[in-house]
Amino acid sequence: MGADRRYAYGAAAGLLGDLLLGDPRRGHPVAVFGRAAAAAERVLWRDHRGWGALHTAVCAGGAVALGAAATRAVRRSPAASVALTGAAAWAVVGGTSLVREARTIGRALEAGDVEGARARLPHLCGRDPQSLDADGIARAVVESVAENTSDAVVGALVWGAVGGVPGLLGFRAVNTLDAMVGHRSPRHRRFGWASARLDDVAGWPGARLTAVLAAVGGDDPRGAVRAWRADARRHPSPNAGPVEASFAGALGVRLGGTLSYGGRVEHRPVLNGERGRPVVPRDIERAARLSRRVGLLALGVTVAARVITARVVAAGAKGRTS
Repeated sequence: MGADRRYAYGAAAGLLGDLLLGDPRRGHPVAVFGRAAAAAERVLWRDHRGWGALHTAVCAGGAVALGAAATRAVRRSPAASVALTGAAAWAVVGGTSLVREARTIGRALEAGDVEGARARLPHLCGRDPQSLDADGIARAVVESVAENTSDAVVGALVWGAVGGVPGLLGFRAVNTLDAMVGHRSPRHRRFGWASARLDDVAGWPGARLTAVLAAVGGDDPRGAVRAWRADARRHPSPNAGPVEASFAGALGVRLGGTLSYGGRVEHRPVLNGERGRPVVPRDIERAARLSRRVGLLALGVTVAARVITARVVAAGAKGRTS
């Protein structure tokens, strides 16, 4: 069994495991990595970009090295290779937890329990929930579902297709480091610069694929492409912009606008503002279903790309030796 088929079977098993099991309540591998990264930060922290770059290299490089060592250890066993890939994919893909949290908030809003939805929102994103009404909470949830479909599902599958288990673990490590130190707090403005920039680079291909697949899998493909082309570049994030704009167009809603993080108010451009309507609570379920479709499409696209690339490379090598 070739490496491409091992990866294909393992990635499919990992995504199926996420669909059936979701994330464990205790001992999640990503949480273990987070604790290790926090311990490294306590040792390495200086208010300096260079020390932050060292922290990023140690943590992300360690995750890639662990994946490479594990891959080498099982390379002679197809079954063990598939199992390792499946376990890694399950550990780094978070689509089920994302959808579950979104639907929990959506059910609370549908039942008129705005306070319950506010209490649950921090499990999904960092918005200030007390400043939001029911529709504002719904918009925050839809935006978070869109962005995290790229970060928690599609981006991981893209890098897994490129680099196997090291790619899966490396991408999740970079994404986790960005969440931990990449924000512009006084402590992390310089120290977290490298993690934030590396996350932008690592997330670039997954974000564009997510935007494409949201258009393919959404209710309004033309609207998704139109919103992406018109509004994505106006978003302050180079990767969240295409994803949120495409989701907005696919769902026929408006995203963006005024929001509040940690008491800091931001006024972001409105996405799909000319054709979209305001988000309402029932749109949460529509976004969750779109996220599921995008994840499944991403699995098919990335696995097919890996298999085709491997066969093309093998055919080229055979041609040179014949």
